[in-house]
Amino acid sequence: MPHSPSGTIAAIATAQGAGAVGIVRVSGARARALAQALFRSSCSGFVEFRPYRLHHGLLVDASGQTLDEVLVAFMPGPGSFTGEDVVEFNCHGGPAVLRAVLEELLARGCRLAAPGEFSLRAFKNGKLDLAQAEAIAETIAAPTRAALHLAQMKLSGALSRRIQTLRGRLENLRAQLCLAVDFPEEDVECLPLPALRTEALDVAESLAALLDGVERARAWREGVLAVLAGRVNAGKSSLMNALVGRRRALVSDAPGTTRDYLEEQLELSGLLVRLVDTAGLRDAAQADAVEAQGQDLSREFMARAEVVLYVLDATRPLDGAEREALAGLDPARALVVLNKVDLPQAEAVAAATIEAAQSLGLACARVSAKTGAGLEDLCALLRQRLLGGAREPDPDEAAPNARQAVAISQARAELLALAEETGAGLPYDILALRLDAACRALAQITGEIAPDEVLEAIFAKFCIGK
Repeated sequence: MPHSPSGTIAAIATAQGAGAVGIVRVSGARARALAQALFRSSCSGFVEFRPYRLHHGLLVDASGQTLDEVLVAFMPGPGSFTGEDVVEFNCHGGPAVLRAVLEELLARGCRLAAPGEFSLRAFKNGKLDLAQAEAIAETIAAPTRAALHLAQMKLSGALSRRIQTLRGRLENLRAQLCLAVDFPEEDVECLPLPALRTEALDVAESLAALLDGVERARAWREGVLAVLAGRVNAGKSSLMNALVGRRRALVSDAPGTTRDYLEEQLELSGLLVRLVDTAGLRDAAQADAVEAQGQDLSREFMARAEVVLYVLDATRPLDGAEREALAGLDPARALVVLNKVDLPQAEAVAAATIEAAQSLGLACARVSAKTGAGLEDLCALLRQRLLGGAREPDPDEAAPNARQAVAISQARAELLALAEETGAGLPYDILALRLDAACRALAQITGEIAPDEVLEAIFAKFCIGK
């Protein structure tokens, strides 16, 4: 790790910028002594900090100058987040105030905490395992309530308990195999190979169920991509502005106004959507070089998107190019959106367009970006299409992240190989190597086996002060 785990560390624990309250956190053996040195209580009878209480007073520097009026909390180890003595100074939230308090602590011998070092100390002191530590970062980064729920389930230890249970079953198998290897001539009970295969496959199936949750949870954690595409002047930019609720994209009657792409976030009942407005498509001969590049980018986004919202002008009958474009859409991940349905001439034209689109298996929605008509129905249809077969997060689901999924996949691969090798007549000591590897892979998830470079990579992604 880049820093020694010893020493007393300090950092600003709240986000940058001005706020009502800002917190400076200190952890380590000298935390209490440093707080006593800086703090001047407003209570005349104050002698020392009482654990888990807020104390009101002033912080003063070495020259006696007041730094701020604060509330101070002292949490003695091991009953603190890090497992060490921890002090938190609740200050006024101005950047200058927080920097002044932090600089005074550093001047008195504290070390500035590295990113995630408070959480790292909590992990090293047994206050939480590695999966729970990662869940802290996921909680902070959660973009929606659904993503927050998934992170908090892991923080509560739900994933860790499932991994420990499965690993415990494998450790039991290891013990029985070791018995057979160490005492081959003794009359001791040994696990029959068919029973070993059955148990290995059963654990592998449980691991596969965990892996199923990875992709299911990805949409809730990271968001999904929806792309607005279509011919020029169909109203894509107006529709984007209507969906995000503000004027984000420029709107003009002149074709080719959107020459690059614009991206905004949209939340649909807990599902985070990355909504991208792309350059309008038209005959290459009508577009200049810059617009042509924008159209190429539009096609790239359409290829990557979970859902393409193909926008049509409801007042304009389909021409040959648009019919060809509709025929090229994937019905499983496309929605045809007829915009401008508020205009009088749209009714008859829209009916014919919808009939043509539905004949190709494409779902359709009628909207008016100008009046807002149909937007709620479009959002509901878009959310349903984006989720596809993925269900809503279960109340007790704790889906692995990418790192954890790799370890689970490794363990499962070893168990599947073990099951296959039980029928090949291999000796117990060779089969035991598969179990050893599977157990090591699962131990990486909770951090019981975690090289320093792995820990550094994980905690370096945390913010300073957490």
